[in-house]
Amino acid sequence: MKKFIIPLFLMISGAMFSQVAVGASPENNNRWTFGGGIGLGFGSNNYFNLSAAPRVGYRLTDDLEGGLLGSVSWQKSNSYSSTMFGVGPFLNYYIARTFYVSANYQHYFINYKDKFYDFKANADEDALYLGGGYMQRIGNNSYLQLGLMYNVLWKENSSIFSSGLVPNIGFVVGL
Repeated sequence: MKKFIIPLFLMISGAMFSQVAVGASPENNNRWTFGGGIGLGFGSNNYFNLSAAPRVGYRLTDDLEGGLLGSVSWQKSNSYSSTMFGVGPFLNYYIARTFYVSANYQHYFINYKDKFYDFKANADEDALYLGGGYMQRIGNNSYLQLGLMYNVLWKENSSIFSSGLVPNIGFVVGL
């Protein structure tokens, strides 16, 4: 399954960026939107994290958008390494192109390896993120999104995530 998901995300990302250059004028009546986010993290114990989350959406109305969101994340430290893939639908409602409320469901596929205990695990986890945030126009129909989401399915002792609260920064083109 993973061998299928990575090339699919790469093709979607390539198509997304090629479409952005073509359809970036305000007169464009195209209802498709494209965007996503990229993350990079460093920490103690040689911690390193690289993540990407491409998205493709469709404007159902001028203020309501639905679509598909993917994510891939690689984490590595002195004590463990993991790879995580996620995919699922999202729904955004835009308020005066300044604020947004959002819901998205993600199903994650996780591959984890503990280096100290020589332990390997493959797991799945579901997440339902609800939240919203602020939007800043950065071009004709392009926006920077700054928000905060909460995974309502998160459980403290049974989740691979350390918290249910997730800050997010992303871009969207086509609004």
